[in-house]
Amino acid sequence: MVTLEEFNKLDIRIGKVLAVEKVSGADKLLKFTFDVGEEQREIVAGMAECFPDLDALRGKEMPVLLNIEPRTLRGQTSHGMIIAADVNGRPVLLQPESEVAPGSRVR
Repeated sequence: MVTLEEFNKLDIRIGKVLAVEKVSGADKLLKFTFDVGEEQREIVAGMAECFPDLDALRGKEMPVLLNIEPRTLRGQTSHGMIIAADVNGRPVLLQPESEVAPGSRVR
């Protein structure tokens, strides 16, 4: 079990996808650039096989975890993690039901 105090340490915010591109030399990796309010963040995620139409991802809003330790994947540093549901091993993106300002906290 996680305490409420531990959960509140997570900095989950709504990010808006500004750009997304395939990571060169990697079949599964996408590099996203998110507007998360007062800054932009690059997040690398293994979702390329599930989202072949990158243009459809631009402008989408979704929750991202910002205060996770950066990780380098195929030479690209990821400064966050996209929060998605796992349905039969495939990511399903979560989205607010109405427009939300980038950087809005998720609680």
